[in-house]
Amino acid sequence: MTGAFVEIDALPRPSATVVPVAAARPSPARRLLRALPPYLFLLPAIGCLAVWTYRPLAAAVNLSFFSWNLLPTTPKEPVGLDNYRRLLELPDLWHALWLTAAMTLALLLFTVALPTVVALWTSAIRGRGRAVYRAMIFAPVLVPPVAGAAVWQWMLDPTSGAVDRLIGHPINWIHEPGPAQIAIVVITGWHLLGFAVLVVSAGLAGIDDEYTAAAMLDRASRWQTTRWITLPLLSPTLVFLALMTVLMSGQLTFPLIDTLTQGGPDSATTNVYYLLWEWGFQNFDAGFAASAGLLFFVAFGVVATGLVRLSDRLTFHDN
Repeated sequence: MTGAFVEIDALPRPSATVVPVAAARPSPARRLLRALPPYLFLLPAIGCLAVWTYRPLAAAVNLSFFSWNLLPTTPKEPVGLDNYRRLLELPDLWHALWLTAAMTLALLLFTVALPTVVALWTSAIRGRGRAVYRAMIFAPVLVPPVAGAAVWQWMLDPTSGAVDRLIGHPINWIHEPGPAQIAIVVITGWHLLGFAVLVVSAGLAGIDDEYTAAAMLDRASRWQTTRWITLPLLSPTLVFLALMTVLMSGQLTFPLIDTLTQGGPDSATTNVYYLLWEWGFQNFDAGFAASAGLLFFVAFGVVATGLVRLSDRLTFHDN
């Protein structure tokens, strides 16, 4: 019994529990200094955004409630919401909106449909030939819009232009409503096609080749592979191009309209951006132009929000 008690007493006893001492919490100033570096990196971009975007936007909001002819010696006259009321009653506004929408839909041919076909076709070309083809297609992007408009104006001349000689029928492309609209859309699409092909080619490069290989093992044709594998995986890229076309088409056509047609003939090529320029810098009604700009800003914001939400349902992502 004594030996048993000795053995029990010889067993190691559990050590006392050590209670950790809570570390001192850093002061609010120290925590602020730790969180500050990422925002310091963002500060230049935020500053540029505030100076070049939000400050002019705030000035436009303020100016939309006044009537002013842009002369520093002329005081601004407060008119309240009268600029917005006049704007919604103008038939020119609705004509410009309809024309902008029609041109945007026509430009989708050059920014979504044709780039997809060209990118798929050039992806089948191997070696240096593919780089040559893509470089030739991308070259118009490097041409300044005004310089390109001057060259096209010479090519579209109804008496000695190369385009009329090619089709064998004289058409006054710039001074007739229908041909003028077609000319603006085609020239703008000619400028944008190379960039869109580059974007679609980048989207194709991001698709895993194993999908195509598996489809070939299942004896799928090239069209079936493109229809059921390539195009669904390419849908985020195509939706991005469609969104950029809807939001930027009015701005992209402005230099061509200003150089070639000046909104004519008979306002046939006056889109919303050229209409803003006319109200502000030809009619010298800065308040009216500011109210129109804000209305278009809100309208395009609503359209962009709807398209972004719709894109989540239409696109297929490879996860």
